[in-house]
Amino acid sequence: MSRRLFARDYAVAIAGLCGALVFGALVLEHAVEGMDPCPLCLMQRLWFLVAGLVAYAGLAHNPRWGIYPLVTIAAALAGGAFAVRQLWLMSLPADRVPACIDLDRLFEFGMFSDVLAAMVSGTGDCAQEPPFLGIPVPLWSLAGFAAVLVAAALQWRAR
Repeated sequence: MSRRLFARDYAVAIAGLCGALVFGALVLEHAVEGMDPCPLCLMQRLWFLVAGLVAYAGLAHNPRWGIYPLVTIAAALAGGAFAVRQLWLMSLPADRVPACIDLDRLFEFGMFSDVLAAMVSGTGDCAQEPPFLGIPVPLWSLAGFAAVLVAAALQWRAR
């Protein structure tokens, strides 16, 4: 006997998936690769957090309201755009990759507009991400955003 999935079930799945993906990124960053995340990686992580928190807010309030899955879809689209940008930077020839920028140094000197520009457009660090299981990390991230997008669309439909 099959059970019909409700909007609440999709919201739980979205929140859990986003939490698992952020946790996986932290483990990959600190325990496996021992690397510093690039600005576009940080933006993708931020959009996973936004999508998960919106789904969680929907659970706390009313997951059947259509605004929660729509905002989750918007967050997944924004995060997916950053993943596509990073994949594009990785595909550039070495002489066309932008220069690497030390974000800590920019923060130290209070150059917040430059930090924001680097976070949105990426730096040379973004083109040097090592693959995980033979697949570029931004491609894994794009697949995660696609899964969040599908689950949010199903949540919106199930309301």
